[in-house]
Amino acid sequence: MSRLGSVSIARRAREMQASPLRKLAVTAEERKKKGIKVYHLNIGQPDLPTPPIVFETIHNLKQSTLAYAPSNGLPQALTAWKNYLRSAGIDLDEKEIIVTAGGSEAIIFAMCAICDAGDEIIVFEPFYTNYNGFATIANVRLRPLPLTIEDGFHLPSEREIERVINDRTRGILICNPSNPTGAVYGRHELEQLVRLAKRHDLFLLSDEVYREFAYDTPFHSIMSFAEVYDRAILLDSSSKRFNVCGARIGVLASHNVEVVQTAFKFGMARLSVASIEQLALVPLLNSPEQYTAPIVEEFRTRRDVVYEELGEIQGVTYYKPEGAFYIVIGLPVANAEHFAKWLIEEYEHEGETVLLAPAQGFYATAGKGINEVRLAFMLNVHDMKKALNIIRLSFDPYKNAKT
Repeated sequence: MSRLGSVSIARRAREMQASPLRKLAVTAEERKKKGIKVYHLNIGQPDLPTPPIVFETIHNLKQSTLAYAPSNGLPQALTAWKNYLRSAGIDLDEKEIIVTAGGSEAIIFAMCAICDAGDEIIVFEPFYTNYNGFATIANVRLRPLPLTIEDGFHLPSEREIERVINDRTRGILICNPSNPTGAVYGRHELEQLVRLAKRHDLFLLSDEVYREFAYDTPFHSIMSFAEVYDRAILLDSSSKRFNVCGARIGVLASHNVEVVQTAFKFGMARLSVASIEQLALVPLLNSPEQYTAPIVEEFRTRRDVVYEELGEIQGVTYYKPEGAFYIVIGLPVANAEHFAKWLIEEYEHEGETVLLAPAQGFYATAGKGINEVRLAFMLNVHDMKKALNIIRLSFDPYKNAKT
């Protein structure tokens, strides 16, 4: 019989990373209670209204029983996802699609499908911080390749990527357009990955949840490369393009029968995805452009404002993000996490302050991103300008507070 205090949780549990996006959120709420207005630039929750048709569809549902959905997704939802993807130039059959609990579950399913314990997946850092958590759950090791702010966080050369491939490498994971950098990878960059995947017998996992948010350069899906027909895995979500983050509906899709069947079995183990949300999103998926176009244009405007306003802040390193609604910027401070903590805990300008996401949590390599933060363009133009002005004004008081 175990003595009190002699049991221990799993290594997986101990290694699970807390989200750096929510680290300072409790402090932000405390400042609000004290009457300080907080501008949230820390998390990618769009502030625009969800299309009313979502709520109308839910209201009009005629169901006497809220039953389990099929483990791969409701037939209506699968057909709607097929239609949506086809409108984006991606041809898949319903049997090649698995509806998941958000894009998050799709990524976990993909990692578990292609990797044994201890296998590796190459990622390009900074990357979406929850990839760390997904890899921990799946007992997979992420092999990071650092990108640089100087060239807008675009992919390195084929030779540099090839250097980190070893006998445990099972795949390459990208987010395109990128969270957190806003980079949109060009066709030539994707062609490099395609060649590497074929040469080294790897899977290509492509997180394309920001597909529509490509402002200055054409977006290319990994599914458009016939050369990797059998090894491309599409990871997608309805959350951002339709502003339905709380619905938690995504998909894993592939032409690889084994991958899809494996994801289906994982789906059976968790039973099903919420049926009402699947049905509520069908109208959006069947006619996507009328809902996505206004959202994309609004975020294009915000991107342009952020880029212009950053030019007024001395000492900041930045670039023009080509997609999504994020940017990673370098600050004229030694430690961005310390600065962000000070900003939300101690600083205010005319009763207002800003909550930032330190970028160090978006890296797996120790010491990387230490003076960087990620900004999410989640505020209207007026508030975004005010938030960036607060950041501009805060550097001198911060330096004085440290001395």
